Amino acid sequence: MSFPAAAALFLSAALVAPMPGGADGTRAAGSPQSQFQAALSHYQAGQYSIAAEELEDLARRLPPSFQVEELLGFVYSAEGKALQATHAFAAAARIRPQSAAAWANLAVSHARLGRNDLAAAEFERALRAQPNDYEANHDFGEFYARQGKIAQAIPYLEKAQTLRPSAYGNGYDLGLAYEKTGQLQAARQVIERLLKTRPTADLYNLLADVDEKLGNFVAAANEYQQAAHMDPTEQNIFDWGSEFLLHHTWNAAIEVFSKGLERYPNSAPLSVGLGLALYWRGKYEAAVKALMRATDLAPSDPHPYYFLSQAYQRAPDQASAVIARFRRFEELHPLDARAAYYYGMSLWKGKEMETSGPDLDRVEALLKKAERLDPSFTGAHMELGDLYSQEGQYAKAVPEYQAALRLNPRLMDAYYRLGQAYVHLGKKQLAEQEFKIHQQLYTRHLAEMDQERQQIRQFVYSTRKGEADPPAH
Repeated sequence: MSFPAAAALFLSAALVAPMPGGADGTRAAGSPQSQFQAALSHYQAGQYSIAAEELEDLARRLPPSFQVEELLGFVYSAEGKALQATHAFAAAARIRPQSAAAWANLAVSHARLGRNDLAAAEFERALRAQPNDYEANHDFGEFYARQGKIAQAIPYLEKAQTLRPSAYGNGYDLGLAYEKTGQLQAARQVIERLLKTRPTADLYNLLADVDEKLGNFVAAANEYQQAAHMDPTEQNIFDWGSEFLLHHTWNAAIEVFSKGLERYPNSAPLSVGLGLALYWRGKYEAAVKALMRATDLAPSDPHPYYFLSQAYQRAPDQASAVIARFRRFEELHPLDARAAYYYGMSLWKGKEMETSGPDLDRVEALLKKAERLDPSFTGAHMELGDLYSQEGQYAKAVPEYQAALRLNPRLMDAYYRLGQAYVHLGKKQLAEQEFKIHQQLYTRHLAEMDQERQQIRQFVYSTRKGEADPPAH
């Protein structure tokens, strides 16, 4: 929604009609035309309250004027007065019902108020008035895209693109819509056409997303690199480094994330990326330090804690520092099952190598808390079963393993450990049944490494797209 340039060049007959002035009928110094031009200048200068006063005065003194009501709508919108803007745009549309722009402006204003049904109706009215209006088609497509209705957005974005093939904003949005709906070749065509006239980092980044989905990993890495060189934002550098991370090119990932952290030393995503690359490269001490740094930069983000929970046992010298991070997470989120779980596990596994040993009562309490906060938390049941087995309390371990298997019947290790608990309880037949299932699953089992790499993929995609879903246990 933008104020038409033509409004600055011509005014309606009502707006320029003489107002009471001198005896000879000449216009007074404060004529409607000069007052409108002053209001337009104040709007363009960001002086919205002054512009509003001038336009409100004109609206009271003049017959209904399209230009006055339209500009007043833009002024109110700029002031954040969405309801008043809607009234002004509605008045403008009534005055000039043949104008697609008028109905589109009203539609956008309704959308800002959350009135999506009304907005859709006004967009449709705009296109009935002028089916080939670029702005109306583009805005209607944007309207659906913002609601996540990408498939419904595409026809309007396509129409706008045929009307204005060189329009960068619409072309980018259309390429993104194609990418999100899996129309990857169509997305590639739109993006490559735009790149010929306006090569930007955003377009290279989007093209890389497309090539990643097409399986063109080398091309994607090169395009992410191009985007990062053209515009070295934190996100572009993360996307470049994470492409290497996804495809196990650890040294290149380490180099990109390290360089990125020189530019953005307080970036938690870059620190996590570096930690993961270092971990898979076998540099465990450095990996744990990078992941701890990420938790310090984003204390409430669960992603760094998840990966730290997978890595810290390879760096026993960091146990005390790791435990302190998990304790902080649990203190920050006392009602988060994962926080209690991570803290309990760090106390247990991190203290095993120390002469004093872990406080197993405290560990048990934290794992039980995790179960209580989230009864569907498979990991808490599994680890509590292991804790009881370690203490020789096999009768208490059995129901924990059984609970874990009810939640995840393909949890291979749970069958084996349940079988072991049955052996200790003298229930050999039950034990043999569990061992048999374990063996059957083992033949079809994906390696644990592959599972962990899948979590890396989840982290990368969620960080690229701004999602916040934490990894699950």
